[in-house]
Amino acid sequence: MNTRTTSPTQLITTAVAASLLILTAAVGALRVCELRTVAAPARAPQTVNVAGNESAERHLQSLLMRGSQLRDAGRYQEARPLLDEALALAENSFGSDSRETAVALNQLGMLGKYDGHFDEAEAAYERALRITENTVGLDNELAASLFHNLGGLEHTRGRFAAGEPYARRSVEIRERLLGPDHPDTAADVAALAALLDRQQKYAEAEDLYRRALSVFERAYGPEHYDIAVNLNNLAAVYQATGRGEQAEQLYLRALRMKEKLLGPDHPDVAMTMNNLAVFYKSQGRFAEAAKLYIRALATFERTLEPGHPKLVTCRENYEKLLREMNEVVAKN
Repeated sequence: MNTRTTSPTQLITTAVAASLLILTAAVGALRVCELRTVAAPARAPQTVNVAGNESAERHLQSLLMRGSQLRDAGRYQEARPLLDEALALAENSFGSDSRETAVALNQLGMLGKYDGHFDEAEAAYERALRITENTVGLDNELAASLFHNLGGLEHTRGRFAAGEPYARRSVEIRERLLGPDHPDTAADVAALAALLDRQQKYAEAEDLYRRALSVFERAYGPEHYDIAVNLNNLAAVYQATGRGEQAEQLYLRALRMKEKLLGPDHPDVAMTMNNLAVFYKSQGRFAEAAKLYIRALATFERTLEPGHPKLVTCRENYEKLLREMNEVVAKN
């Protein structure tokens, strides 16, 4: 994890991902679109002294950094009080309509998307977007990040068509500002692809996933979190379009990469385990599917609240598998 010093405005993020998981109508696969953080342009810091002679700017930076690190590690309950404190500090020190407040709101929106508090996430993103529009307008990277996140939230809720205009807006802004081959643009392209493939617009979605992967691989090399996420998503498109062998290869590659980068007990790893289990079940490979569901459930139960959509859906998938296995045994 890069912990270099940055200003809070540099912590404006797209959805790291915000874990986008919805059952597909055809195969019941969970999708994930966890997109990388991107920095907004920095500006000269304002300094307001707080306890210990630490400026408000520096204290805010520390809270946001620690909170985002805990969120990215799947430690959501520990992240929330830090990000709540960051929002209060931003409002009190810089004003309720400041860019610093928009930064903190965006981070809280990301957390809400991760931990299943979707209404809170929406309110945070929308307030941050209003602040951005009123302070610097909507033709900038900050606005692109917020459009990206709002589109991702619609994906999480299963409102794919509603999310598409947000995603296209973020791509349009970022391409104009950074060009088509920048990793931040690729993150927006991948988010748009996720919304399209859930509308069964598979050809366009596949093209966009491939475009994003090409940029990420040029920028980061063969192994990176963004690459793992988009391999998982491309595998789901292959599965939906009947290319089972290619889908399995990509799921396995994504799983190995995530385990290496995040460790075996991260909820993002469990997401890909679930997706691979869904694939194995569709192929009649019940024993392999069951092992993966058990591992995924154990991780979700350790890291998520009991009613979180990821945990609920994975448990339902596993219970359905067990029923079908019992039916097979009964017939024999």
